[in-house]
Amino acid sequence: MKAHDGLYIDGAWRPADGRDVIEVVNPADEQVIGRVPAGTAADVDTAVRAARAALPGWAATPPAERAARLAALRDALAARKDEIAETVTAELGSPPKFSQSVHAGAPIAVAGTYAELAATYAFEEKVGNSTVYLEPIGVVGAITPWNYPLHQIVAKVAPALAAGCTVVLKPAENTPLVAQLFAEAVDAAGVPAGVFNLVTGLGPVAGQALAEHPGVDLVSFTGSTAVGRRIGAVAGAAIKKVALELGGKSANVILPSADLATAVNVGVANVMSNSGQTCSAWTRMLVHRDQYDEAVELAAAAATKYGERIGPVVSAQQQERVLGYIERGVAEGARLVAGGTEAPRERGYFVSPTVFADVTPDMAIAQEEIFGPVLSVLRYEDEEDALRIANGTVYGLAGAVWAGDEAEAVAFARRMDTGQVDINGGRFNVSAPFGGYKQSGVGRELGTHGLAEYLQTKSLQF
Repeated sequence: MKAHDGLYIDGAWRPADGRDVIEVVNPADEQVIGRVPAGTAADVDTAVRAARAALPGWAATPPAERAARLAALRDALAARKDEIAETVTAELGSPPKFSQSVHAGAPIAVAGTYAELAATYAFEEKVGNSTVYLEPIGVVGAITPWNYPLHQIVAKVAPALAAGCTVVLKPAENTPLVAQLFAEAVDAAGVPAGVFNLVTGLGPVAGQALAEHPGVDLVSFTGSTAVGRRIGAVAGAAIKKVALELGGKSANVILPSADLATAVNVGVANVMSNSGQTCSAWTRMLVHRDQYDEAVELAAAAATKYGERIGPVVSAQQQERVLGYIERGVAEGARLVAGGTEAPRERGYFVSPTVFADVTPDMAIAQEEIFGPVLSVLRYEDEEDALRIANGTVYGLAGAVWAGDEAEAVAFARRMDTGQVDINGGRFNVSAPFGGYKQSGVGRELGTHGLAEYLQTKSLQF
């Protein structure tokens, strides 16, 4: 893989304003695999100006033509699928099979949904004596995370382009190489110059400059709740719209009527996926007291099987953070039944798949987002107790409910304070809205709800 030594601005690769670079490290072997420019506030300003200049033409482009460019983008990503998967494996440490199916495959599917939506969406409607127009909100500042680097880029950029917006993207500094591949795909798709711009850089420099820039009309951010608060405050001062997809501490509620073995095994797999670096991971498993001991035994056995199957966490800093939470769980009195702090490999930022039993709802490992392969198993007394525990965090991003009767599971899920719930292992849907309640964020991504975030409303009365 070859890293570009410039920034993609106004349809071309250009030198950055400064000389500083970001080293990209393979977390599996700790080797530097590339270097990209550390963009400055001046670079962000140049990119925003390019996006502003391109906005009138792109906003006026017929939806059918925008749909054609998005279809071409989907095809350009599909043509690079193997290279995308290899790149994500190198800079994130994701196992090759997972990189191919999820990190490369899901963004292609998402791009395809927005190609279809751009062609079919009703951008105007009649309401009595009014015509209501849905128009692009303007220039979008997209700030994306490292855990699903290409998926999060496509989930922001594709609906923005479908809506007629122009974009400046600041990707995570850990995983910028796949963002450069995305820029190549945009270029190959024939998207006009300035409609999409890429500035690699550090969050406190390039990210902050993008959030603060007066030429940006909407900031779409995925990442930690702490950073989301800061972006929200900056945007609020400028009366600027934000879309925030933040942290999670999702509950996997196993009701007594469920198939316990299936629910536990799928639940463990969910937490270990992407080395636990998934904001919507079901990191709290809630089990009835009568089935608790069996569930703990099943969870520990299942987690142990993942020892050689999961990749590293993204960085030394993230490894230290996760290990710190494991130490804290032990200190708070939780019982370690799988994994722990012992390094599973001599090299790389690996963390052993870890399961805690005897976790109480007030413990840090049951309240705070760890973002690693760590599962907490909690005991509940009855359904009301399970609901209290499930809703008992500041987050509300995702969750799961298992029951022998689907209606029973749905009834419980409807009472959960969370943005999406999987019923008996329901599959992820790239067209369904994704986003959270409470401190898990503001707004939605994916499908028609994701497109709506990038539109504003105008009504004309006759």
